[in-house]
Amino acid sequence: AVLDTSVKKEACSLGLAPTASTTAMLAMSDALAVCLLDLKNFKEKDFAFYHPGGLLGKRLTLKVEDIMRTGQANPVVNEERKVSQVLLKITQGRAGSATVVDRTGRLKGIFTDGDLRRHLETDKNLPMRKIKEVMTTNPTVVNKEMLAVEAMRILQEKKIDEVPVVDRNRRPVGLLDVQDLLKAGLV
Repeated sequence: AVLDTSVKKEACSLGLAPTASTTAMLAMSDALAVCLLDLKNFKEKDFAFYHPGGLLGKRLTLKVEDIMRTGQANPVVNEERKVSQVLLKITQGRAGSATVVDRTGRLKGIFTDGDLRRHLETDKNLPMRKIKEVMTTNPTVVNKEMLAVEAMRILQEKKIDEVPVVDRNRRPVGLLDVQDLLKAGLV
């Protein structure tokens, strides 16, 4: 079979550099590749298997649990703690927020640097207040099994920088920051 991609004239004003002909060859190669994908029934999982290290492979395989922050880097505080104590915990974790839980360990809210700035202007007694009085309640959450690219979409859509990672019982197991997505090469 002959696939003729010849061109009558190159786009180069001198007629020397292969410009139109290389574009025609690229278009034909892409068309052949797409046809082969269909003929071989090539799926996303196949692409991820053969290209796990590249950006497209990462988008298909990288999960939240692979890049979320845990341990000290995931500040979790009880809702009865004072704002001043929570700020120290956030600083120790080098994070931009703390996940707030009740006495049973279930998620109650999140306290972010944005919450701090909003309340700091109007509340002189803020450091002594209980975190449950100034936190954001019912925050957006993700689960650890979710694809990282899906979590990135949620962060972008909601215009937030950090999100708690919770288990089925709404207990925090990690923290995902937009910076983690940057380091993973997804942004």
